[in-house]
Amino acid sequence: MITASQVKELREKTGAGMMDCKKVLTETDGDEEKAIELLRERGLSKAAKKSGRIAAEGLAAAYITDNKKVGVVVEVNAETDFVAKNDEFKTFVADVAKQIAEKAPATVEELLAQESMVEAGKTVGDVLTSKIATIGENMSIRRFERFETENGMVATYIHGDGKIAVLVEMENADEVLAKDVCMQIAAARPEYLDRNSVPQERVEKEMEILKAQAMNEGKPAEIAEKMVQGRIGKFYGEICLVEQPFVKNPDEKVGKMVEAKGAKIVRFARLEKGEGLEKREENFAEEVAKQING
Repeated sequence: MITASQVKELREKTGAGMMDCKKVLTETDGDEEKAIELLRERGLSKAAKKSGRIAAEGLAAAYITDNKKVGVVVEVNAETDFVAKNDEFKTFVADVAKQIAEKAPATVEELLAQESMVEAGKTVGDVLTSKIATIGENMSIRRFERFETENGMVATYIHGDGKIAVLVEMENADEVLAKDVCMQIAAARPEYLDRNSVPQERVEKEMEILKAQAMNEGKPAEIAEKMVQGRIGKFYGEICLVEQPFVKNPDEKVGKMVEAKGAKIVRFARLEKGEGLEKREENFAEEVAKQING
């Protein structure tokens, strides 16, 4: 009897599809070394050779249902910008976004284990492994956000040919207002919706920094405390969406602008391609040399 953990371990070691791993384990009576040899012989483990490469390029993509009740943003990474422009890669990313919208996985791991909506009999992870082998670069589904609403609407916005993907849920909004809010999020990089969303430890740390700055300016402690209260507003104005100056009219706060239209921002997500990832730094000559030398 081949267990799920055996299949998982072999898949992690070889990068081969789950069904292929289960098949060779069955054929070899669970002997992992023989199973690896079989996968290599059949050319099914070559994706594993690419698994260690840095994948910090790719696409941030979005999908929204026709009734604007479900929306998704997803980041799928590849090694080079060249692959990000590949039609096969773009189609795969679009399929993944639609899969998330319709099947509602809670995590990337759950998504990878789901049966693919476009390739029957294969999981999303199997399809990804196949793309790695055929396209020739390491790729990964890094993260996603999925919003579903009953009373409101969701809207998405893509900036820079897939550099940034934004998703927002709003109530009592129209498409024009929702798009304005999405573009605000893309441009101004808010971290939180409002003051109540900011973790208390983050606020306390900022207040410590502001107080130290005031004290370093030679201000007495009681004056420094008052200065902190005045300056903390600027901090919120930078990181909280509703307190940011509206990019189309900097004299107006986003929250006030939305409120004046009778609408409300419920939540948002902003994914920027490669954010926080180490990027590969190689010149073309070195890359060619590596290929020539095998």
